[in-house]
Amino acid sequence: MNDEVVEGAKPDSYRVTADELRQFVERFERLEAEKKDIAEQQKEVMAEAKGRGYDTKVMRKVIALRKRDSDDIAEEEAVLEMYKEALGMR
Repeated sequence: MNDEVVEGAKPDSYRVTADELRQFVERFERLEAEKKDIAEQQKEVMAEAKGRGYDTKVMRKVIALRKRDSDDIAEEEAVLEMYKEALGMR
């Protein structure tokens, strides 16, 4: 029996690694496609809200605020008020 590696043949470990790599790449590509679909759906929601008269710029700010901690929001608003007062914007 000849145990020599045939020229051009790839070891099984390489083939398994390539298969695993391909699976990771394909999973990532599927997630990218899903992300694109979700972004399109979000765009449609905003278009519908705008069509009903809502200010989508303000809606986006509200959405961002809902993700944040209430203490952080309060601190930022306090600093904003202080800056506005210092600039005579009250």
